[in-house]
Amino acid sequence: MSVEESSKATITSALEVQALYKIVNLIGSAVHLDTALSSILKILHDTLRMERATLALLDESGLHLSIRASYGLSVEEEQRGVYGLSEGIYGQVFSTASPFVVPDVHSEPLFLNRTGARAKISKKTISFIGVPVILTGVTVGVLSVDRLFGSDVSFEEDVRFLTVLAALIAQFLNLHRAIHKERELLVQENLSLKEKLHGRYHRHQIIGQSKAMQEVYWNIERVAPSVATVLLLGESGTGKELVARAVHDASPRKDRPFIKVNCAALPENLLESELFGHEKGAFTGAVVARVGRFEQADGGTLFLDEIGELPLLLQAKLLRVLQEQQFERLGGSRTLSVDVRIIAATNINLEQAVAHGLFRNDLYYRLNVVPLDLPPLRKRRDDIPLLLDHFLRASNKRNEKSLRMSREFLDFLTEYDWPGNVRELQNLVERLVILAASEVLRVEELPDYMVKPEIGNIPPALRPAVSQPIAMHSQVTVQPQARKSLRDLEREQVESALIRNGWVQSRAARELGLTQRQMGYRIKKFDLQSP
Repeated sequence: MSVEESSKATITSALEVQALYKIVNLIGSAVHLDTALSSILKILHDTLRMERATLALLDESGLHLSIRASYGLSVEEEQRGVYGLSEGIYGQVFSTASPFVVPDVHSEPLFLNRTGARAKISKKTISFIGVPVILTGVTVGVLSVDRLFGSDVSFEEDVRFLTVLAALIAQFLNLHRAIHKERELLVQENLSLKEKLHGRYHRHQIIGQSKAMQEVYWNIERVAPSVATVLLLGESGTGKELVARAVHDASPRKDRPFIKVNCAALPENLLESELFGHEKGAFTGAVVARVGRFEQADGGTLFLDEIGELPLLLQAKLLRVLQEQQFERLGGSRTLSVDVRIIAATNINLEQAVAHGLFRNDLYYRLNVVPLDLPPLRKRRDDIPLLLDHFLRASNKRNEKSLRMSREFLDFLTEYDWPGNVRELQNLVERLVILAASEVLRVEELPDYMVKPEIGNIPPALRPAVSQPIAMHSQVTVQPQARKSLRDLEREQVESALIRNGWVQSRAARELGLTQRQMGYRIKKFDLQSP
């Protein structure tokens, strides 16, 4: 080998090492396969002057080779690059798993030039090199480049380099497949986890995982298979209708009707017709007969909400239906028989209503077969973040927004007492989402009645002391004092407690009857700092 040839070989080897170094540094981007492959082929052009570098891979059908990445081809030219497994030079390289060199593409019958990328280049200058891409012993594609050299040039070095590169590309493909498989597994695990969480936190389509709600779920599952009458007790907004639906859906009657009636929504004369139906001409305006809710619910469940508001006259008729499963339509004489399970709900104390003569005691005992007490939201605080997240997601979707909650916002609402329970929470979230001016919900955006409560809503330890009245005969002269705001009074109480307890928040909170979270919020609210 002459000195000149040796020098050229040295330069070529240095360029190849430089190219391999750049390619190896792309391994970290294997997750973005197409980008990585395009970058590799660009390096071939920029560093080694290899033209129209192309990678054709086996398609999903396993019947064709199609161009996956290239450098120097247009989109249209890439789209035309589809080859059969035994077609042209690509088919020859793929089927034999061996390199193939064409010194002059225009004199080689196997060269198809299907992409049409070489039509404007001199016929004497184009050479073509193709090598197989082999992964775990199986050919999966073909790597090819053009060389603008004369026919007397040896291509052994190029073939050797491209073979090494094809092996690296095979590892890129293998790594990408592993990442893709791992991602699919993570997606499946995520879906499985979501299903488990849905089952845990959304049992019976009710959101909650607190101990109080676990007891509700347990009661639902115990009472649902029976035909016993259920009485749902609890404050307004605690989700009595959802529980009634859950009992029905978990019962053998789940495929039969679930009919709802609000006993407080209609006057007495209309409510009787609503429940029992009426015959034609039963009253003025009854031009046709009407089926009542009991008939509609035959075989299923009738949910009587606000049962405590049912007039006494209708209480007697309801008692008969509960006892005999029979009734007559309003204005009718024909006795109708039905098979209906009753689930009643009320937010009033029926025992007190019985004591005051406002509710029949015999009906009360008939309804109170299986009473279920639903906990107010303030007694299931662990569920508040779950509910906030659920309603925020739903409201974001309805209003095409993407709001999120600040930590302070979540902490404040978790400690809030929620006199309106879940209904109040749901309505609050909807209002805040609609009126929000930023992407984050903060405490400052809450209504005044929540962040500036009346004294009656302040923990007793934070209320200002009540001055003792001064006797009329006392000679003490009382000087008028400036009236302090409620905020100032609360601040003084918190600060005094902290000072008395050496600024130990847990002790001060215990003294004031607060949780540590509530104390932390007030310290931040009043910008209190230890000396």
